[in-house]
Amino acid sequence: MSRIKQFDLPDLGEGLTEGEILKWLVAVGDVIELNQPIVEVETAKAAVEIPAKWGGQVQAIFHAEGATVEVGTAIIAIDTDPQAGPAETGPQTDAAAGEKPSDERAVPPAGGAVEPGMIGGPAPGGRTAVLVGYGPRTTAAKRRPRRTNGHQPQPAAATPAPTAPVAVAKVDPKPLAKPPVRKLARDLGVDLAALPGSGPLGSITRDDVLQASRPEHAVTVGSADPSSAMESHARVAAAAAVGPARERRIPVKGVRKLTAENMVASAFSAPHVTEFLTVDLTRSMKVLDRLRGQPEWRELRISPLLLVAKAVLVALVRHPLVNSTWAGDEILVKEYVNLGIAAATGRGLIVPNIKDAGRLTTRQLAEAVAELVRTAKAGRTAPADMTGGTMTITNVGVFGVDSGTPILVPGESAILAVGAIRKAPWVHKDKIRVRQVATLALSFDHRIIDGELGSAFLRDVGDFLTDPEAMLLAWT
Repeated sequence: MSRIKQFDLPDLGEGLTEGEILKWLVAVGDVIELNQPIVEVETAKAAVEIPAKWGGQVQAIFHAEGATVEVGTAIIAIDTDPQAGPAETGPQTDAAAGEKPSDERAVPPAGGAVEPGMIGGPAPGGRTAVLVGYGPRTTAAKRRPRRTNGHQPQPAAATPAPTAPVAVAKVDPKPLAKPPVRKLARDLGVDLAALPGSGPLGSITRDDVLQASRPEHAVTVGSADPSSAMESHARVAAAAAVGPARERRIPVKGVRKLTAENMVASAFSAPHVTEFLTVDLTRSMKVLDRLRGQPEWRELRISPLLLVAKAVLVALVRHPLVNSTWAGDEILVKEYVNLGIAAATGRGLIVPNIKDAGRLTTRQLAEAVAELVRTAKAGRTAPADMTGGTMTITNVGVFGVDSGTPILVPGESAILAVGAIRKAPWVHKDKIRVRQVATLALSFDHRIIDGELGSAFLRDVGDFLTDPEAMLLAWT
């Protein structure tokens, strides 16, 4: 068996079949340990770090950052015994090593022949070792046939040896370019094989294709005078007032793709109704100020979102049918609340949820909200934290927006949007005062929640935020 092993993109669960390589955490020549994170991959759920299946030295990296890779495709080659000197053979597929035919994947026997600590192998306590945030599969998974063509690796550092250098991977003559770039080249009649790539690892970019498609390209390519090429490029750019040269295509994938699918499914499957209520939050803001002054709260960052979440949880106790799911012939009422908090990230909108939020104290809820927001902003939300939600809050007020008509998260029957908190004239104790007010918008599934129930729930949330101290004393 070759000591140089190719590590395939693992099955990440949740029905996902591909992932985008966001960032390599190792480079060719690095010595790595078993289970050391080697690459950050974005799926349709979230960004996750994938650990190494073996320890050793990185010999080759097969895909650049930004590439979308199917599950089961080799992404890296690792020399598992670098101290033994130069390798005699390059990384082999199972078929080349004489272990399994190329169209099969090795399946661990029932007795558990996978090494302890490896993904899919036994772990302490009788568990199955899997990626963080993913559970072991309970059904047999169908695998795609292993690809037989090689991959384009990063060049490994030269190692002095008495013998000739050993190739670590078969070179793929196919030019390195993303599918949208390949399609653009076909549409414009550009031969990718004749283009030098300016992207990572020499990959061909959209700009490379567009430049090659311009009439001046035939003159500038191979010109000994770089300035003439730059002048031609400037003339073409100035002349292109409209058209493909001034358009940008953004691939729909990952979190954005899943969000789009979910929103379309929700909008056209559940009859939405939205109600609005403008409330006086002056007392809620004073409560937050008093909490911030308490010694045990000073280290914790809190916002009005904390009191909104508490108001929703208290109102759900009074109106449990709001916390339910339409299941065709029946309505499934949840006796627990997995409270979703919509979060805008660089990769799109995600909705992680706080598990069993109804059982948390106010302090625990504050800590959970702060951690949820912090993890989402860092792009580290685990897929398990974005499933199983029962009701959602979306805070559009952070963008300076007064209100909106939010779309239900699939499987939930209600979502509450919170608008910006602004100073405004308000009638308080029969006098016009400057108060801090905001507008709440509740969208709900009219199959489950009728107008009376939706209105009562929204009114109770508003009453709590108008005077949180009095409502806690009266309702709990």
